[in-house]
Formats: sequence, C-alpha cells, structure tokens
Amino acid sequence: MLNKLIKAAPAAIIIVALALMLMLGRQYLDSKLPAMGGTYYKDFKSDAELEYKYSQPGEFDVESRTVETGDEVIGNLSVWYPKLAQGEKFPVIIVANPSALPASNYKPFFERLASWGFVVVGNEESQTGKGEGIDKTVDQLFGLVDTHPLREVIDYDRIGLVGYSQGGAGALAAVSVQKNSDKFKALFTGSAVCPDVAKDYGWTYDTSKIAIPYFMAAGTGDSDAGNDAEDVVGVAPYTALMDSYDSMDENVPKIRGRIVGAEHADVLKRCDGYMTAWMLYQLKGDAEAAKAFTGSDAEINGNANWQDVEKNL
Repeated sequence: MLNKLIKAAPAAIIIVALALMLMLGRQYLDSKLPAMGGTYYKDFKSDAELEYKYSQPGEFDVESRTVETGDEVIGNLSVWYPKLAQGEKFPVIIVANPSALPASNYKPFFERLASWGFVVVGNEESQTGKGEGIDKTVDQLFGLVDTHPLREVIDYDRIGLVGYSQGGAGALAAVSVQKNSDKFKALFTGSAVCPDVAKDYGWTYDTSKIAIPYFMAAGTGDSDAGNDAEDVVGVAPYTALMDSYDSMDENVPKIRGRIVGAEHADVLKRCDGYMTAWMLYQLKGDAEAAKAFTGSDAEINGNANWQDVEKNL
C-alpha cells in the first residue's frame, strides 16, 4: 500500500501544481479585465433626485495624466482632472483600491468622479489594508516639483479619501494611524472591512481617532451584513458600522447608512451618487449636495435605497 502511495505521489503533486497554476493564471487574467464599462452609471436607478443626479457625470470634460513613482508597491499614479482654464485649482480625492483591483482596472469610476470638479488619484496597489500605499501616494503628490503641470490644478488644502472593501480599511488606517493622517479633510468608505476581519490580515485602524467628516456605508446583503442562520461572516456587518460611528467624537460630522439589498460587490456602484455628493459638500461646500445629508428633511432619510441611517448633521 505504501509503495502504491509513493508511486502515486508525483502524479498527485503534478495535478495539484497544475490546478494551482490554473487558479493563479485565472486570477492574473481577471486582474487585467476592466472592472466596469465606460458608462456603468447608466444602469443606476433611484427615485431620489440628488442621489441620481450625483451618480451621473458632472459638467467637466476630463483628461488624465500618469505620474511615475518608481515605487513597487503603488506603481504609477493615474490622475484624472477637469479640462479648465489655467490657474483654477480643484480639491483632490485619493481612492484606496479594493483587493487586487488596481486603478487601471476601473478607470470609468475615476473619470466620472473627476467630471464633478475633482482631481482624482488612483494607484496600482493591490493590497491596501494597512494604508501604507495611501500614505505613499500623499507623499508623491506633495513631492511633485513646482513646475509639474498637476501643481496648477491641485488644491493641497482640500484632500478627500475614498476606500472600498480592503481599501476601506486602508483608508481608515490612512486617516487614523499613518503619518499623513492630518492631510485629509473628508472621508468616505464603502463596505470597509470590519475590525474583527481586518485584524486577521494585520490591518489596523482606530475610528476613535477620526477627526474629519466621515460617511460610512455598507450593504444589507449577507456578504456584507453576515447571516447567523447560515454562519456567514459579513465583511462589514451593521454592528461594526454602529461601533465605528459611536467611537467617533460627537462634534465630528458623521453619517452611517446601509444600502438596501446590496451585496459586497454591489456597493461601489450603488453608493456612487451619495459618495460624490458627500465630497462635493465637504470639499467644495456645495449647498445643493449638502441637502442630501443635512437636517431632518435630508434626502437620504427618506430614500428607499437606504436604511439604518444615523447622522449628526
């Protein structure tokens, strides 16, 4: 019997190795595929006027530029910004990528957001949970030489941060434990990996240290919320959102809410409208966008797409 097992071992090893190679090859190919179509936003539906308006493109035509960094972790930066008359500067939004999804794989997301009058920055980092890549991205932006063309459009005093999934954990780390945490003026996360899951991967953040306006969102689907009956561990359960919200100082503007029926993979597209409105409100002082969030008659309060909304605005 032992001899048979020994003779069979090489074949078994070959089969396992081939299976592993196929799996890794598929992951590599998937990482090169576009994450969304160029007009992905056309599929979004909402009866809420502001949510729908800000889910679509804005008024600016957009162009892009690559910044070579020489950094193996973040790769080159991709920067999208409005075409404009010389001398006008725009707020910056840095985006922390979801797992294994570099900025080059979801360009339409950046282009649409930039059309609302932002300089939107992405990198090629595939594992963003520690926030170190975001910290390096900030260093790169501040390290641009005075004659660099992007210096003409970047408003360094108005920088926002957006992160999804693992990138949500990375964004939280970037604003709470990384050295450039004081550079940010507004934060949005979609389905940020909750602390209980994040700590298993060595991702550390502290929401009690967040001192900038923060909008936290997640989906109500099992992949985000979890399901006790089926023993499903959620990526961003409701309890985690409540804990993050409650840990923050009450004097810091904050809002939490869950997207009805959204699974983890849906959240990036489903929260596009209010993510954009939040950044317009916080970084540009847009009074119309603010109506989505402020006061007892805030649009989000009566929006059928959202539930479990709590805010201090």
